[in-house]
Amino acid sequence: MREKLIKKGFSEDIVSRTLDYLKQTGLIDDAALAANLIRQALEQKHLGYGAARQFMQKRGLPRELIGQTLGYDEDTELRNARKLLDKKCRTMGNYLTKKDKKRLYDFLARRGYSPVVIGKALGDLKFCEGDD
Repeated sequence: MREKLIKKGFSEDIVSRTLDYLKQTGLIDDAALAANLIRQALEQKHLGYGAARQFMQKRGLPRELIGQTLGYDEDTELRNARKLLDKKCRTMGNYLTKKDKKRLYDFLARRGYSPVVIGKALGDLKFCEGDD
């Protein structure tokens, strides 16, 4: 925020005093923002931890803060991956082929899930033995 205000033409002194005041009054709180973004990324968007980390970095949070607040929990990530697969499989029909398995793998990978979690989540599904 500091850089943006300086680019807009505000002096360094005014920017520093204003940001200090906003931090003291609690109007700027990176830790609260980080907690909110984690909840949004994991619970609402059902992103994997890799994509959640990127999501927070795009919002401008420091890497140290992201590392402190984003604790890895494989059970949570696996539960989110299964929710996404359940939702996606409802639109794909009853008989999933090997081609569908590849599509589902790629879908979860794009959402930031680790290969280990994707393998466990896909292991729960039944696939046809066809060559599709």
